[in-house]
Amino acid sequence: MAQACEAAGRPPADVHLLAVSKTFGADAVLEAVAAGQRAFGENYIQEGVDKMVAVRAALPATLAYGALQWHCIGPIQSNKTRQVAEHFDWVHTVDRIKIAERLSAQRPDHLPPLQICIQVNVDGGATKSGVAPDQALELLRAVAKLPRLQVRGIMSIPDHAPNFAAQLAIHESARSLFDHIFALHEPRLEGFDTLSLGMTADLEAAIQAGSTMVRVGTGVFGGRTYPAA
Repeated sequence: MAQACEAAGRPPADVHLLAVSKTFGADAVLEAVAAGQRAFGENYIQEGVDKMVAVRAALPATLAYGALQWHCIGPIQSNKTRQVAEHFDWVHTVDRIKIAERLSAQRPDHLPPLQICIQVNVDGGATKSGVAPDQALELLRAVAKLPRLQVRGIMSIPDHAPNFAAQLAIHESARSLFDHIFALHEPRLEGFDTLSLGMTADLEAAIQAGSTMVRVGTGVFGGRTYPAA
């Protein structure tokens, strides 16, 4: 990440590392915490909630509560919104107002506002979730009106691209959308500051394009072994 920032002419502090801990146990998260990592991404909601409980039980209270951030980066079904609202700090995958409304209604009053990125399907991938780029601003405005939520930015997971140039072109389209929305300076979007782009295989291109948060799993924890269906 530091090398990619140097190549892009950006300060390393401009890009945050989200360690994607899906399919890895609490022990792997605790090892990363011991190495200084504080933000973790989970794709599977029940797995993530169970992991949070185990990690918090193993850490001193000063670390277990408040110091760690938990980001939901997987798809959210309506019957899972309460778990997300009650346990996570960030959500990167809001792509329709119904989910945002449920998260808002179910976010406990004693917790800080849930930090929200909307997912945008920047390259039109048929297998990818996300709102179309030309509908992103409308959704952001609608989410920003809801209580207990704080709009922070946009997230994208484009289809695999074969080389750096192709990766960069796709990520730059997301950056252009981000810049357009940021330049509007709308009062309800004053917290709009996050461009969640890039994973292990394309983080260099994402950083070159302007990502402020890269979601790295394999590069931190190693290869994954998925259970049989």
